[in-house]
Amino acid sequence: MPSAGSPTTASVDLATSYMGLRLRHPFMAGASPLSAHLDGVRRLEDAGAAAIVLHSLFEEQITEAQSGRIRGMDASDDPQFAERLAGFPSSRDYPLTPIEYLEHVRKVKQAVDIPVIASLNGTTAEAWLKYSRLLEQAGADGLEVNLYEVVADLSVPGVAVETQIIDAVVALKQTLRIPVAVKLSPFFAAFGNVASRLDQAGADALVMFNRFYQPDIDTRRLIAKPTIELSKNAELLLRLRWLAILHGRLRLSLAATGGVETWNDGVKAILAGAHAVQMVSALLLHGPGYLGTMVEKLVAWMEWSKMPSVETMRGRVSLKTAADPSGFERANYIHALHSWNT
Repeated sequence: MPSAGSPTTASVDLATSYMGLRLRHPFMAGASPLSAHLDGVRRLEDAGAAAIVLHSLFEEQITEAQSGRIRGMDASDDPQFAERLAGFPSSRDYPLTPIEYLEHVRKVKQAVDIPVIASLNGTTAEAWLKYSRLLEQAGADGLEVNLYEVVADLSVPGVAVETQIIDAVVALKQTLRIPVAVKLSPFFAAFGNVASRLDQAGADALVMFNRFYQPDIDTRRLIAKPTIELSKNAELLLRLRWLAILHGRLRLSLAATGGVETWNDGVKAILAGAHAVQMVSALLLHGPGYLGTMVEKLVAWMEWSKMPSVETMRGRVSLKTAADPSGFERANYIHALHSWNT
């Protein structure tokens, strides 16, 4: 089992287990441009990352490389297809081709001693997921699959979306020996039920949540334009809520991603129930060395609060002991509304 070195710092034990991988502390580097190049990966390890999730390989890249089609369409077949596919990046715009990505996994595994988790980003449960087997053969210690889609087809019911996600996980678990993490958005009518079904399907971890990138409108050109901003800790509250609800009720590991700006945010995520905390925006803003600050501050807080280990602090502020978690959430909602003082 891959390890990231000694799990003990000062008088506290920072070790944690995430999707069956032993980590020396909870702070991981999430999927980002920092891991697209070998130098960036080495910098993340040197800075103290407990594990690294590589930047994503997209379904559209794989299907285009395999069949020349994106979402089942070839721009040369029909003018309507060309219009529908116009917004997708050219294959030249991705940092690595699918074949180059496999080689990148091999090189990264040779270059670092911490767990390396490959990442696939897509929307369906189709043949492109078979690429996961090649990632495993390339040496990945685990796979994170980011199932990101905004369903704009008004005829598609929610149950169909959920079933497709579950089917994808079942197919992956039947194919792979390495652990599988599922990264999802929170926008389900009953996210807890989806999480429970993923647990039953064999998922090894749940990553909460992928960020919902929303286009802006260019009022001069009258077109939608993509926007991206680094996450802020205002986004963390939604993650904390679901970590607290799910902690202790599922077999799989829980990871927080999005909104972890400071060490205090990381502490909150663990107290709510996170086994691991993925960081991206803070590392892009402050550099990989910020991981060291996160670990140092976590140790200081644990010593101050007399927490001997991460295992001891995990879930201390969760709803595991609540007799009625739904009732607690409803009561908290009403209290929040009545707390405003003009």
